[in-house]
Amino acid sequence: MKKTIATIIIASVLSGCQTADETLTTNSTPIAVTGATASAIAGDMASRLAEQVGPAGTTTLKMDNDSSEYAAALEAALKGWGYTVIAEGKVGKDQKPVEVAWSIDSFDGQVLAWVSTPAIALGRAYTATSVGATPASPLSIMQRN
Repeated sequence: MKKTIATIIIASVLSGCQTADETLTTNSTPIAVTGATASAIAGDMASRLAEQVGPAGTTTLKMDNDSSEYAAALEAALKGWGYTVIAEGKVGKDQKPVEVAWSIDSFDGQVLAWVSTPAIALGRAYTATSVGATPASPLSIMQRN
């Protein structure tokens, strides 16, 4: 009898863990940001990345070769901060560039931007406006060892 009651209690506890909740689903889709929105987000993310990585004169950054407007804006913004930015496959033998990865997605009407290196990842949500974008969240910083 005690085993039956224990089995029923365990089964009821475990079944409570398996219920589905529609509010927990996410819908993150890659988007193409253009013009002033791409420039505003890229400028902000580049300035925040510049605060975290090495000095501009001595640090070379390597980005994937991408033809999107956001990638071009991010590359231009990083160059504006004084960094040498090279495209994939154009690394010299004596260069040890810092790999830069990025992503931009849309979620619940906001634009989520993420930029990372092997040592750090930065993320922030933005609200797109007619003249650019404004930060909609604090900057998220994840340092890696």
